[in-house]
Amino acid sequence: MPDYVYLLENRLSPVQQNALTQVRNAARDHGMTVFLTGGAVRDLTTGFPVRDLDFSVHGNAFKLKKTLEKSGGTLWGEHEPSRTLYFWFNGVRAEISSARREEYPKPGKPVYHWATILEDLRRRDFTANAMAVSLNEGSYGLLLDPLNGIADLEARTLRLVSNYGFIEDPSRLLRAVRFQARTGWELEERTKVRYQNAKESEAIEAISSYLAGYELEEIGHEEDALKVLRGLEAEGWMKHLFPVWTAAKADIAGLEALHQTLIQLLIQGIHPDLSAAQMELLTAKMQPKDLAALKKRFPRHGFVEYWERLEESAKEFQKELLDKKSASPSATWKLLTSYPPEPVLWLAYTSKNSQVQTKFRNFFTVWPEARQKIPTALMLEMRIVPELPGYQDLVQEIFYQLMDGKLTTDEEMRAFLEPHSPPAPPPPVKIGRSRGKRGEAKLRLREEEEEEEEEDLPVPGLDEEQGELGEVEAESESEEEEEEEAEVVPVPKVKAKPAKAAPAKPEAAVKVETKPAKAAPEPKGSAVGKKPAAKVEAPVPAKKAAAHVTKAPAVKKATSAKSSARTPKAPVKAAKTAPRPKPVKKPIKKAAPKPKAVKKPAAKPVKKKR
Repeated sequence: MPDYVYLLENRLSPVQQNALTQVRNAARDHGMTVFLTGGAVRDLTTGFPVRDLDFSVHGNAFKLKKTLEKSGGTLWGEHEPSRTLYFWFNGVRAEISSARREEYPKPGKPVYHWATILEDLRRRDFTANAMAVSLNEGSYGLLLDPLNGIADLEARTLRLVSNYGFIEDPSRLLRAVRFQARTGWELEERTKVRYQNAKESEAIEAISSYLAGYELEEIGHEEDALKVLRGLEAEGWMKHLFPVWTAAKADIAGLEALHQTLIQLLIQGIHPDLSAAQMELLTAKMQPKDLAALKKRFPRHGFVEYWERLEESAKEFQKELLDKKSASPSATWKLLTSYPPEPVLWLAYTSKNSQVQTKFRNFFTVWPEARQKIPTALMLEMRIVPELPGYQDLVQEIFYQLMDGKLTTDEEMRAFLEPHSPPAPPPPVKIGRSRGKRGEAKLRLREEEEEEEEEDLPVPGLDEEQGELGEVEAESESEEEEEEEAEVVPVPKVKAKPAKAAPAKPEAAVKVETKPAKAAPEPKGSAVGKKPAAKVEAPVPAKKAAAHVTKAPAVKKATSAKSSARTPKAPVKAAKTAPRPKPVKKPIKKAAPKPKAVKKPAAKPVKKKR
């Protein structure tokens, strides 16, 4: 579902947004709710150019006439039975009507009943046109689609709202052809059948003179009016509307040239209404009497007057364009972009004056190249960014200066931009620790990491046979056995150092324990060797005594027969030097940090006591 708030802000031209604001304010001042309806909503949704604006209000639309005229709108016409106003807002055609319901006691003769917006949408011609967008406070941008017209827009089909639509209002036969020529969509299958039935029954004869004139005028308001005119002529409808007006009476080559001029103006940001200029070329070969009769059929008399004044307004614009005030390129550019666009279009197409043609040629091709010379990089260097107030005005002024041949050097450009350059921001304040403190913190972190790594290093002498157990049990048991074996071997070395400061009784105990450790390896297979092994495990250092007392029985239970066979090997490895090469092969690299971990805690208390 499209976002209609976004579409209203971005798809409408500035003059169309101004017209919408004027109608919305007028309806609010009179306490009326107002909706954007019909073709404007269809074109917003599908992406087609929005040519005109249709509004529906709850209440009498005629009450808005004076308010809209005071706000700058020009009344082009009105239709009292349907309470419809036709306004011109400096380049935008607007139609304001009261929400109504229609009944047809006879074909082509409607009876109007004032109703709500939903009933107004249900009385329309096709579902693609039976949608509205709220312009009221609290519901701005809300889509009203009671007939699911959005689905037909996606399918690119025209579906009749009422089964009797072509018979009740024969002007819908003309609209079907006009919409097909404009959009390229096809009629829905049932709608196509009803169209053929109404055509064969000659329902077009019941069309009212007002609606016939309305459809004749709508031909000139189409973007490709010649295509629409040929389509109506091919279907035979022009014979019923105005037989004299055919495609043969149009200036085809002039229409093509006019469209090329229109495209060039659109590229430069000028959006003229094509209706008056196009109507002049569509009736170029028509007799004056026939042309006068055709103009009388149009319901918007203001449009006829505007059409007739087109040539005169173009001549007035030519005088201003050739005036001395518009001699410079920038002055000519400002005049072309600020003048009403319809005379600009007609003068660009019809003028044969060499000076005028040169100025239009420069306007289309030469002067726009100055935009490429705008120094955006230099502006960024001088801190002139789009977020600054007045940035767009500054860019436009630079464009005018470059167009006039000024600001040709970097020095001139810098001097021009210097007053607009904001002051440099103050240097950022750094809040942080000094380098010395950072270094101390890093050293502490490194020391802590090294200590953690040393604690996590494995102890050498891990037996390979324990790999048969599970990963979790093997790791826990290997760490415990390695600690036990490591502690048995350096018992004399570790205890010999603190023995100097210790009392005499512990020294005797150490001597008694070391003697049976030497005699233990003599009986190899006897059970006597197991008892001294247990005695060696008992006098573990005081720091880890509690941990080893609890871990020892757990290891014996888990290892079963293999663990019992390994117990006498520990004292053998500690006593004899021959079997040492076996454990040295794998854990040589890991054995290096082990003495460091043992020496560090032993050395610290010795230094403190000294």
